[in-house]
Amino acid sequence: MRGSFSPTKSLTVSQRQLFVTNALPYANGPIHLGHLVGYIQADIWVRFQRMRGNQVTYVCADDAHGTPIMLAAEKAGQPVEDYIRSIQAEHEATFAGFGVDFDHYHSTHSDENRELASAIYGKLKDAGHIAVREIEQAYDPERGMFLPDRYIKGECPRCGAEDQYGDNCENCGATYQPDELKNPRSVLSGAPPEWRPSEHYFFKLAELQDDIEDWLQGAILQVPVHAKLGEWLKPQEDGEEAGLKDWDISRDAPYFGFEIPGAPGKFFYVWLDAPIGYFASLKAYCDKAGLDFGSFIKADSAIEMYHFIGKDIVNFHGLFWPAMLKGAGLKQPDALHVNGYLTVNGAKMSKSRGTFIRGDSWLEHLPAETLRYYYATKLAGSVEDLDLNLEDYVARINSDLVGKYVNIASRCAGFISKRFDGKLGGTLDDEKLVDHFQRSGEDIEKLYDGRHFARAIREIMALADRANSYIAERQPWVIAKQEGADAELQAVCTTGIELFRQLSIMLKPVLPKLVSEVEAFLKIEPLTWANLQLALLNHNIAPFKPLMQRVEASQIEALTAASKTDLEASSDAAAATSKPENPKVEEPTDNTITFDDFAKVDLRIAR
Repeated sequence: MRGSFSPTKSLTVSQRQLFVTNALPYANGPIHLGHLVGYIQADIWVRFQRMRGNQVTYVCADDAHGTPIMLAAEKAGQPVEDYIRSIQAEHEATFAGFGVDFDHYHSTHSDENRELASAIYGKLKDAGHIAVREIEQAYDPERGMFLPDRYIKGECPRCGAEDQYGDNCENCGATYQPDELKNPRSVLSGAPPEWRPSEHYFFKLAELQDDIEDWLQGAILQVPVHAKLGEWLKPQEDGEEAGLKDWDISRDAPYFGFEIPGAPGKFFYVWLDAPIGYFASLKAYCDKAGLDFGSFIKADSAIEMYHFIGKDIVNFHGLFWPAMLKGAGLKQPDALHVNGYLTVNGAKMSKSRGTFIRGDSWLEHLPAETLRYYYATKLAGSVEDLDLNLEDYVARINSDLVGKYVNIASRCAGFISKRFDGKLGGTLDDEKLVDHFQRSGEDIEKLYDGRHFARAIREIMALADRANSYIAERQPWVIAKQEGADAELQAVCTTGIELFRQLSIMLKPVLPKLVSEVEAFLKIEPLTWANLQLALLNHNIAPFKPLMQRVEASQIEALTAASKTDLEASSDAAAATSKPENPKVEEPTDNTITFDDFAKVDLRIAR
């Protein structure tokens, strides 16, 4: 029965305060589609939380320290500070192009990070968690520098395979120490390395193992992540003493980073100051916005802290980082949200096939929000790898967004503009259907909150099918030809536009740019989740303009062709988040490391 519309119960929730970060991209190459999985996932979640009325502070930064960046700047013939600034500008442009909307984007090479890294180190030292001892490590006599394991190659001591790195063999899978390599050589100069003593600084993780285990019990972690972190706290099969051992947090000059206070020529290892970069970016934002930085990081802070990361850096965020924070008397993360890697067309990203795709290349050939949507259809809140099937991508975008979602408005808006001077009716033709959409929003809300985006999208598209079925059943184009049926026509088209508005609310975290155009078409304020509660009646809308174009196969062909021609840039992109100084958790250039590969990592052996 037509008449006044009664909204469903309120969907509002108690306001929460959230501090959200993404993994810091490494500042020696462009962002590629594999990196974007985590950033898009986090941005969708942040946008949803804000639509619910929660206060979210969302920051990130470039990870700008370490030997690889120092050498990359040298190769580029640039001062390292200029080099990292140019990379940061590229990263920020790519993120903006994909609608990843940070409150603040910073760099780990900043005054804030220097101050915080020194302060946290000082607290750890004062608490007795820092040890100093001499170790031997490889030294390149021609370059005059100590070498990370990944800058040494030789023959595997187990199987004899040539050209293997100084920590593990890619042929037989063996792990070993660099001095076990046969015929070792420096990757930088080709010279045989010398073994020289050097004084290093260590964070005594073992003293905080109980605290790490307590944190693991309280933090929100996916089951595989929790299990994997637990494995690192258990004895190895060879019967070694259980638990973690000291973590080497220093590197010798020359090194691009922060010098350790009171230790000339010694620098913080990049993985010590990198996670502190979250706080540094937050502090820079707080200083700018007039917020109380201390309220975010104090040990008893009620502000929830979430890190969105890839599975290649779980150990740093699930062991080292919470231990550093506990030892320094600061707040530990409430949750780690860990995503898997990206494959393209069911296989590892390939330069030769043109499927190793940079973010800026995608932006040149295809709409950014179509990638956001496709990723959302695959993101299930798990650590499983995500596949970008380009043929399926074209079909899904054209079917879901063009054929289903946008089609709803295009089938109804013209009648409202031409027959009713752009004004929606005061009643709905099918209140029960609109009420069903509103009630479905409650379930979709829970799915978004739990990062079950794929299920949320399936539910939303099922509603879109129902809306299109309603329009097909009521046939406004037929009603429009009947004498005296104007009121019925207006009510039917008003109902269709209302269903479209409801779907727009549900899709807004995924498609913010497209929905902003919908808001302009509907002449309404930015939509929030609370707007599900009331129908839009007796309201003037703008003439409808096409909101989206079909994706053509020719665009995919142009994208893959362009990606094939930029092999060097693609190689750089593969290393954009890897730090060869800790190669056992480095994401390789083929982007296919599995979660089980982390069993190879022995955090108990101090390098």
